[in-house]
Amino acid sequence: MDEVNSEGRLQRRDDGSLIGAHVCLDTVVREKAIMNPSTLHNSANAGGLSAMLALEGAKRIRAAVGRAMMVKTRTASFAICLGLAWLGLAHVAQAAEDQRARENVERVGRLFISQTSIANVEMQIIREDWQRNIWMQFWSRGESHILVRIRQPPEDAGTAMLKVGNKAWQYLPKANRTVEISGSMLMTPFMGSHFTLNDLVNQSRLTKDYVVATSFEGRRGGVAVSEYTLTPKPAAAVVWGRITLEIRQADLMPLRQLFYDEEGKLVRELSFSEFKTVSGRLIPTRLVMRPMDEAHRNERTTITYQYLIFDHPIGDETFSLQNLKP
Repeated sequence: MDEVNSEGRLQRRDDGSLIGAHVCLDTVVREKAIMNPSTLHNSANAGGLSAMLALEGAKRIRAAVGRAMMVKTRTASFAICLGLAWLGLAHVAQAAEDQRARENVERVGRLFISQTSIANVEMQIIREDWQRNIWMQFWSRGESHILVRIRQPPEDAGTAMLKVGNKAWQYLPKANRTVEISGSMLMTPFMGSHFTLNDLVNQSRLTKDYVVATSFEGRRGGVAVSEYTLTPKPAAAVVWGRITLEIRQADLMPLRQLFYDEEGKLVRELSFSEFKTVSGRLIPTRLVMRPMDEAHRNERTTITYQYLIFDHPIGDETFSLQNLKP
């Protein structure tokens, strides 16, 4: 049987291997304790110390883990706060951009609106099977009072339209009658052209009836432009499902306006050119409306301002029903 000698060392066999290498250390300690009772006491103290050290180590580990968790939590909180701050800045930037977009669109809508204005206009209509030229005169006070009178050609001379507030009338010289124009009639082709009367008198309502958002900023054809997309407000009584307006960034002049139906199909295009300074303001003096459906691609109506003056005094009688007759 394997034994431990009196000095507490394991005995060796003749071949030099340790005898009882498999014996548990507790057995050694117990046997030594029989020879020396203080050994058991010292072992107990050593075990207690080991336990205490182990407990202290566990506490330190927990403390370290806790500190790490606090650091991670603080880092996460900082990241969340930073993210929220960036989101807030993004919303502010978007709001500022949308406000700028609205202001630019409203500015375009009011290009021809002043305290008063008087204009001589030529309108050239080109259809697939006919064309004609019409010469008209406009008087306006703000955007609530507008009078349009046709001077040429002779067969249409004397025809006049009056708008006061939300009401409109038309004088028909051949019938010598004055009729009130309904809202739906404002959306019909004006004198057989590709413009409607609403196009001529209600451009300033774009920002009232549509939500404006920036859809493009960059260069097109070598010119720096901004494009705005207008979508109808829920309660707006409009016929267009979407409008896009392209302006020149250098001077905020309109270049092109596209009109889409409710299904997203492009219906017509309005282009602006021949920019001139009139009464101290820069305006386009040539407007061309083109239908975009394949059957009428070669058609267009061109409006050219031959004379225009702003803020010239106009009497109240100009915008009266009696004045509709020439």
